[in-house]
Amino acid sequence: MTNNMMRAALVRTPGAADSIEITAVERPRPRAGEVLVKVVAAAVNRIDLSTRNGNLAAAGLLAPAPHHGLGWDVAGEVVELGAGVERFAVGEGVIGLRDVLGDGGTHADFVVLREGSLAPTPRDVSAEHAATLPLAGLTAWHAFLSTRVRAGDSLLLTGAAGGVGSLLVQLAAMHGVEVVATADPGDEARLRDWGARHVLDRSTPLAPAVREILPRGVDAVVDCAVLGVAAHETLRAGGRFVALVAPFAPPPLRGTSVSVQEVWADGGSLHLLSALAEAGRLELRVADVHSLNDLALAHARLEQGGVRGRLVVTP
Repeated sequence: MTNNMMRAALVRTPGAADSIEITAVERPRPRAGEVLVKVVAAAVNRIDLSTRNGNLAAAGLLAPAPHHGLGWDVAGEVVELGAGVERFAVGEGVIGLRDVLGDGGTHADFVVLREGSLAPTPRDVSAEHAATLPLAGLTAWHAFLSTRVRAGDSLLLTGAAGGVGSLLVQLAAMHGVEVVATADPGDEARLRDWGARHVLDRSTPLAPAVREILPRGVDAVVDCAVLGVAAHETLRAGGRFVALVAPFAPPPLRGTSVSVQEVWADGGSLHLLSALAEAGRLELRVADVHSLNDLALAHARLEQGGVRGRLVVTP
């Protein structure tokens, strides 16, 4: 392959995991304010499944195009700077997020990202682990800020053992928030290690279980498991509900407020999260690492469910 070419994961016709093509494409060049990153590792997210199977296009979230790239998170190395880039240098390790669906994906040998989408890679953290931080970490951090909870307040986190939920538990606990977490019983010990005060079996009727602990209800909810109204019923009057998937956001009953948290590439917040990971205050979990050529296998595993930690691909 020539120096101006690279491999990238593309979807031309939406379908099952075997619709992913690993193909040679032209290597991108950074424009003003952009950075070319050599990909070392990239996480696989559920939004990649929705891109591949056509659900995003069906929802009107993907503009028509001959093909779409896969991959949002990246950990890699700066190899070229566009005009005006001042915060990063060639050879520096970075993590970042691609948040424009029409742009080239991170499941590739190289990716171009805006300078403001990047942060330094946390030291003493492997590229595979660092690659799991941008999308899940930024979703968790922005969702946490949206709840406006403070030390001593209570927060229900559904799906607390998942990619976003696990980081939310840790972020909320380090800010002194009383965390009520829902998960499988096998995840209880880890959730308590992360700082969850109460752990509820996700198969238990939720509102009665929460109100047995907190009769007024919780001050806020982040609904990582997309339970909708069932999670909203645990909320006190006037509390805050943060949904991660817009169609499942419940109505703002009983004087509550309901918002939807959509992730965006916020390099400043990502820098903060990177520093927490570097300091050992955020645990990042990797379930397995696949080669880029085996991306279809990673999609099939994620689609099957039951993965503890994140799946990552390396070129």
